[in-house]
Amino acid sequence: MNNTVLPFAASPRGESGWLGSGHGAAAMGAVTRMNRKVLLVEDTLSLATIYQQFLKALGADIVAVDTGDKCIAQLQQQPPDVLVLDLGLPDMSGLDILKMVRAQMPSTSVVVITNNASLGTAVEAMRLGAFDYVVKPFNAERLNTTVRNALERSTLAREVVEIRRDLGRESFHGFIGSSKPMQAVYRMIESAAPSKATVFITGESGTGKEVCAAAIHAESDRAAKPFVPLNCAAIPRELMESEIFGHVKGAFSGAVSDRVGAASAASGGTLFLDEICEMDLDLQAKLLRLLQSGTMQRVGSSKTETVDLRIICATNRDPLSEVRAGRFREDLYYRLHVIPLHLPALRDRGDDVMLIAHNLLGKYAREEGKSFQRFSDEAQGRIAAYPWPGNVRELQNIIRNVVVLHSGDVVDVSMLPAMMGERAAAVKEAKPQPAAQPVAPLPTPTLTTIKPLWQVERDAILNALTLCDGNVTRAAAFLEIGASTLYRKKAEFEALQAKSA
Repeated sequence: MNNTVLPFAASPRGESGWLGSGHGAAAMGAVTRMNRKVLLVEDTLSLATIYQQFLKALGADIVAVDTGDKCIAQLQQQPPDVLVLDLGLPDMSGLDILKMVRAQMPSTSVVVITNNASLGTAVEAMRLGAFDYVVKPFNAERLNTTVRNALERSTLAREVVEIRRDLGRESFHGFIGSSKPMQAVYRMIESAAPSKATVFITGESGTGKEVCAAAIHAESDRAAKPFVPLNCAAIPRELMESEIFGHVKGAFSGAVSDRVGAASAASGGTLFLDEICEMDLDLQAKLLRLLQSGTMQRVGSSKTETVDLRIICATNRDPLSEVRAGRFREDLYYRLHVIPLHLPALRDRGDDVMLIAHNLLGKYAREEGKSFQRFSDEAQGRIAAYPWPGNVRELQNIIRNVVVLHSGDVVDVSMLPAMMGERAAAVKEAKPQPAAQPVAPLPTPTLTTIKPLWQVERDAILNALTLCDGNVTRAAAFLEIGASTLYRKKAEFEALQAKSA
């Protein structure tokens, strides 16, 4: 019995919402409002009935059992806030149950019941971690005072667990980071996951939007069902509808057989649509129908299918700006933008950059059979000073590059790409300095001083491409847009230039 390990259920969601404060009558009121749970284990039916009548004054949910086996079953179902435990049970020792609870349920307070002949056992129970004990016979006031105090202790214990969890998590479902912005993201994921509402994730390219969507799925009650990611920017527009909804044989040239789309594949689970703002307006209307009715049609089919899925979407743009520009349907925006979740850029996450870098160094060193263990102080300074326009994805690429191309135990600054130092210096120099003289008033706007927005966008893109020697991927990272978006805009500008020529 001493070696038994109970498969206790995890604490229910929202447990932190039970936390109260205060003493005496205030604490008793808090117990009533928060509906705490007390598990009473007493093998004498008449006494159990009396104790339940005593405890009703606390306003807590009271469950009574008369054996150790039934006690264990209740503990497996839901851990109580307070366990009131008679040590003299017919089928097992109450001390054995106490040991298991203390080892596996630190937030549960245990009050033991004993008699005058077993005071030595009560002392042993206190040594093993019982909160308090009561000696038979006792009145309602004695029992209620003890249990009320135990409930307060349980409240404080749960609060400590919550605070430590929120402040101490360095990783969460694929994320690495202990900064305050990431702790807020973790809490947001935990809050949004149980809901059926759509989640709209925003953030710069490389911040981990797909990781975030997968974390929401993993925390939800759909976790056992499929998680199907689809990047709307990586699929040609003419094939996008088929990718989402599927098609039937002969629907178009090349459709040699029926094909299940992502929506059907994700039925029962979660469909993640990355770069949602790249989707054509016509397809947006069909997606809106899917969201509103839960029905769809495959390309080339007149048959309506019903699917049960949760949609999570993401973009590295400002979706509301896309709505105002007429590139994204307003009704779809409000249907998708139920729970907005923004991922912070890596440069805004403080010491997380080095936490991630060390994790990646260890991972890639193992994969490549290298012996790298740490970064030199100068290399750490360079990594910390770099603005990381490509965010975590860029950090992954650079650390992988270092591990593959070099050897040793320590990553030195000379192993890092030279452009990291140049970019960090440029950002530092670009920071605005306090003006020595009053700033001159702005000139009155004219047609020559204000350019149309499309010209400003074109000039910014062409300038970035020039500075990056035509490297579209690198230019897109500095412009903080997707490479596919830059390719498309570049083609549009070239087409306009050819037409005007």
